[in-house]
Parts: sequence; C-alpha cells; structure tokens
Amino acid sequence: MAQSIREVMTANPICLPAHTSIQAAARAMRDHEIGDIIVEKEGQLYGIVTDRDLVVRALAEGQDVQKTDLASICSQEVTTLSPDQTVKEATALMKEKTLRRLPVVEKGKVIGIVSLGDLAVEKHPKSALGKISAAAANR
Repeated sequence: MAQSIREVMTANPICLPAHTSIQAAARAMRDHEIGDIIVEKEGQLYGIVTDRDLVVRALAEGQDVQKTDLASICSQEVTTLSPDQTVKEATALMKEKTLRRLPVVEKGKVIGIVSLGDLAVEKHPKSALGKISAAAANR
C-alpha cells in the first residue's frame, strides 16, 4: 500500500493561466475528463477551479463564458501538499478542511494533484467510493 503522496497523486495536472476564459477551462475539463484545473499566474500557483465552481460562480450568476476569466472565479486560498507527505496526512487535511482535492507542490511548482477519489482507490478500493473513483469516466 502506498504511503507517500507521490505514489498516489495524479502527476502533471492541467494548469491554465489565470487570464484563461472559463469556456476554455470547461473544454479542457471535458477533453481531459477531469473536474479541476490548476490556475497559475506568472508561472506560480494562483488558485484552483472545479467544474462546480464553473456552474455555481459563473453560469448560475450569468457570467459571459468567453469573457470571464479563471482568476475571477477560482479559489485562491489553496491548501497544498508536498509529494513526500503521507497518505494519512492528506486524509487528515482533507477531513479537517473539508477538501476534495489538494495540489502537490515541489520547489514552488505544482507537480501533481491528489483527490479524495485517489485516496479512496488506494485505501479502500472495495468501497463504493473506491469503485466509483476507479471506474472509467462516462461521457
């Protein structure tokens, strides 16, 4: 069983500049079958945006999908992990802060992301969440 975040994280997550339109971000999520995008400004972690953020913070508010940028809707207070932290630490952090995803940062750069589903697949593969998370994406 994996012990470090490096062993369970999804490496090389999709990162987009803060000025990217939410429409372009939605397309990237669709094309890569993911539910989150790392937002960067000047090559550094600026925030994270999820598919739910697109709906709740933009679409439901009537924002123009071509003119609204990621900087205006992303979560900027981002909790991160280092790749050497443990799965146990990640689980505790997610529970404490009620988070579903944590970017993994090394030497100031985002190198991965770990999700609640990643941890479920690793720690509880036979659970409902573990099975759902391990299944192929539906399109």
